[in-house]
Amino acid sequence: MHFNPLTLLITQLIVIIGVSRLIGRGARWLGQPLVIAEVVAGIVLGPSLLGWLAPDLMDALFPASSMPVLKMLSQVGLVLFMFLIGLELDPKMLKGRGHASVAISHTSIVVPFILGAVAGALWLYKSLSDPSVPFSSFVLFMGVAMSITAFPVLARILTERGLLQSRIGAIAITCAAVDDVTAWCLLAFVVSIVRAGSLAEAALTTAFAVGYIAFMLLAVRPFLARLGARVASREGLTQNVVAGTLLLLLASSLATELIGIHALFGAFLFGAVIPKEGGLAEALVEKLEDTAVVLLLPLFFAFSGLRTQIGLLNTPEAWMTCGVIILLACMGKFGGSAVAARLTGMRWREAGAVGILMNTRGLMELIVLNLGLDLGVISPTLFTMMVIMALVTTFMTTPLLRLIYPTEEMARDKLELAPSSPSGLTPYTMLMCVSHQQAGPGMATLAKALSGAEATQLHALHLVHPERVSLREAEPRAGASEESAEGEGALAPLLGRARSLGLSVRPLSFVSTEPAQDIRRTAEARRADLVLLGWHKPLFSQTVLGGTVHEVMKDAAGGTVAVLVDRGLSDVKRVLVPFIGSRHDRAALKLARRLMKQAGADVTVLHVTSHENTNARAQVEELFPSAEGSGVRLKVVRHESPEGAVLEEIRQGGYDLLVVGMGAQWGLEDRVFGLHRERIIRDAPGSLLVVHDSEPVTQAVAAAEPVPHQTAASRS
Repeated sequence: MHFNPLTLLITQLIVIIGVSRLIGRGARWLGQPLVIAEVVAGIVLGPSLLGWLAPDLMDALFPASSMPVLKMLSQVGLVLFMFLIGLELDPKMLKGRGHASVAISHTSIVVPFILGAVAGALWLYKSLSDPSVPFSSFVLFMGVAMSITAFPVLARILTERGLLQSRIGAIAITCAAVDDVTAWCLLAFVVSIVRAGSLAEAALTTAFAVGYIAFMLLAVRPFLARLGARVASREGLTQNVVAGTLLLLLASSLATELIGIHALFGAFLFGAVIPKEGGLAEALVEKLEDTAVVLLLPLFFAFSGLRTQIGLLNTPEAWMTCGVIILLACMGKFGGSAVAARLTGMRWREAGAVGILMNTRGLMELIVLNLGLDLGVISPTLFTMMVIMALVTTFMTTPLLRLIYPTEEMARDKLELAPSSPSGLTPYTMLMCVSHQQAGPGMATLAKALSGAEATQLHALHLVHPERVSLREAEPRAGASEESAEGEGALAPLLGRARSLGLSVRPLSFVSTEPAQDIRRTAEARRADLVLLGWHKPLFSQTVLGGTVHEVMKDAAGGTVAVLVDRGLSDVKRVLVPFIGSRHDRAALKLARRLMKQAGADVTVLHVTSHENTNARAQVEELFPSAEGSGVRLKVVRHESPEGAVLEEIRQGGYDLLVVGMGAQWGLEDRVFGLHRERIIRDAPGSLLVVHDSEPVTQAVAAAEPVPHQTAASRS
């Protein structure tokens, strides 16, 4: 079938983006960043796989005549992407990190640079280089290629692992930023040498580059600062501002291309000099990110894959050479970073984690390699070996990090244990887990009622699905903390209601691929007495107590887990607690007692039975002694349907909150799946708090528990 150029380009876009996203699903399942999927997709569509299995199909999809157009589009995507990377690189994050970051970053550049240069000089230049390539250019290029760390990929991995706010994450991301800036400066020098015909021309190119950097810092940056202030104080980021910014971006790229150090350096430099205050940088990222990352960047990976010919490694010696290159790359980056981290006083486990993170290469390495191939510094065979090295070192990051730095170590590093109150007593601690904005205000209202005037510690947790993480969210912000950086989005309504109620809530948000496990780990680290979950209607299930809620309740090691079904909870004055006597019912009673003591709520305990149960009455009196029981009323009703009795009482009593323990007697059971109707939750007109006691049942409590209602009913 014959395609005209436009039809062919559209078809190529459909295939490239579709295959990248399809493989991305598998990469996500393996815990790998999306960049791995996009690189693999490019190799799959290239001569290494598609060209081997179906050469006619590959020739039809990617004919040689279409390569110039594909290359130019991929270069435009790279220019935009490098601009975004420059926007994310806030110089403030390079300051104040201490001697550890300085030592590690310098070592992680110098050691792999030396190894790469020595390997290039003594071995690779003779066997895998074109004799016409200057020796000095090849050696310097190999040193730079070995010393690259993928700043954006590393930031994404740290975010997905929840390590961005940890000590290790802060050190690794700072070192990666220093590495990238240094490596790009070195690469600009190497490019100037390669493109120049003589040493004098190379010196002139370098002088022009230094002068251009000074011009951008001294003249362009102040102008951009004024533009950012104007955007922040007036109508915001208009189309005229975006158009002007893009013109300046293209002009900067053109200037560095004419100077002789490639257009990518101009794009990166222009993004880096844009002030990060005022919101201009963040607004530009939001405008341009999807177009660059989703549409244009996969073209670069596809183009790289079409240039990667694994078939060139057709001898054992070639594969052995590739293995040695991978080994040298790991020795330089991992070994150098880990040893330097250990010498700065970190434990070996922490130092190993830093080394693994610094060994991540990914996208930035591919950009450097494509640049080297375009300039003729490296051969197609060496290009293929280095691409495999970039893939292997990036792919091994996540599994090795899980092995060297497991979740227990991560939680210990990332989360501080809750401090004790000034009196020496451990304060009552609540962890409120918010999945969407609507759940927040009701949680804050309930937290106020449970805390009263007593010293409490309130934490609000929002877990972000990895697919919802944008480039801006994945990158660290200068001075970001749990309180400042995450006090928005899904947590904003909760924090707003909390402020109006005079509550101090500490927000925490990070990317999670295992929400139930991360909730449990956070609760353990915070020593939470109550884990409060928000609720929204599941997509494929009718049960409230399924999915993540079920997993949290199942895995909770201790304390109480409760699910708030909020139907406009604004005050907690009248509380109803259905009671038969299970341990979950007792946990519900304990929360009701706290509401009575802290908020002055009137509590009605509804004991549903088919006959008088003095054991249940004794349990209620045990939890509410006569000295405290003035606000408690025990109401005993005979009814064949516990659910029906509760609903009748709710409709008659006008209660603000129903606090009910889990259990089959109330039609409430935690399930992963199912069409369980949960009649109380469905038909109750007001707000509900479903309580699950995670403490193990002791023999004394088990002996005290009465016979379930259904059994008593069957006997009568």
